[in-house]
Amino acid sequence: MRLLGIDPGLRHTGWGVIAVAGNRLSHIADGAVHSDADSPLAERLCQIHDALTEVLDLYRPDEAAVEETFVNMNAASTLKLGQARAVSLLVPARAGLAVAEYPNNMVKKAVVGAGRADKTQVQAMVRLLLPGCTIATPDAADALAVAICHAHHRATWRLWRRQGVSGQGARGNLP
Repeated sequence: MRLLGIDPGLRHTGWGVIAVAGNRLSHIADGAVHSDADSPLAERLCQIHDALTEVLDLYRPDEAAVEETFVNMNAASTLKLGQARAVSLLVPARAGLAVAEYPNNMVKKAVVGAGRADKTQVQAMVRLLLPGCTIATPDAADALAVAICHAHHRATWRLWRRQGVSGQGARGNLP
């Protein structure tokens, strides 16, 4: 089973693909999509769309998971981030993948054990959980953490999907 994790961002969208075999996790690939800050918003969203589509075509994941948006005080920035997140949800969904969503603190708890862990702690634990992994960027590390979180919680998430329950924490494309 291959899982794609996505950490959405308008400037940098991280992605990571892992393989899951029972309780064993292994690193397949990771990277980040970078949009051109000088381009109009619509073009930037197309850049994210096209790059994530390439990732799907190249690595053929079975499921995807996307980190939920952190809402900050700047409404305009939050709205733009939400649009990048929408593209991050749309690309795997249009490819026919089930897409789970996880809040930031749930991802950190699944990987580090603490919901308020910092980026260096997340990166260290991702390297520990995926031996031999060389992380391309901090955004890629966050995306791998999302994939790891989904690997840990996917059985419950799949059960919720079958029962039509959104539940606390993990959410996805429910019937």
